[in-house]
Amino acid sequence: MSSCIFCKIAAGELPGEIIYEDEHSVAFMDIMPVTKGHVLLIPKTHRENIYEMTADEASHLFAAAPKIANALKETFEPAGMNLVQNNGAAAGQAVFHFHLHFVPRYDETDGYRPTWDQKTDEFPSERIQQLAADIRQQLA
Repeated sequence: MSSCIFCKIAAGELPGEIIYEDEHSVAFMDIMPVTKGHVLLIPKTHRENIYEMTADEASHLFAAAPKIANALKETFEPAGMNLVQNNGAAAGQAVFHFHLHFVPRYDETDGYRPTWDQKTDEFPSERIQQLAADIRQQLA
């Protein structure tokens, strides 16, 4: 897609600190990092989100993920790492080209604050079982 900033980085039309590249994917430093070593991994083929990716595209992309994670682990020795991927504006996606964030974590004060507001009252066991059945029906 000609107007996509990530497509332009992957094509070499815009600068990017590329740390990894293969036939199917490119990883580069995030220009608005949350922590030291924050990296993005994208498919070279423009896909807006996970819903548009084929199984083969996802397989190739995620095959690169452990390589990148381990390189970040060896380079920066973080205490942990978050892998974050947002689909759609409601989920926080700002650039509409699939991208997987690698966010090395150093401690609780490093700037990244994922939160989980648990809804156990809204989703008791019986409701979870029904939701699982609905999902399984779609997968059949």
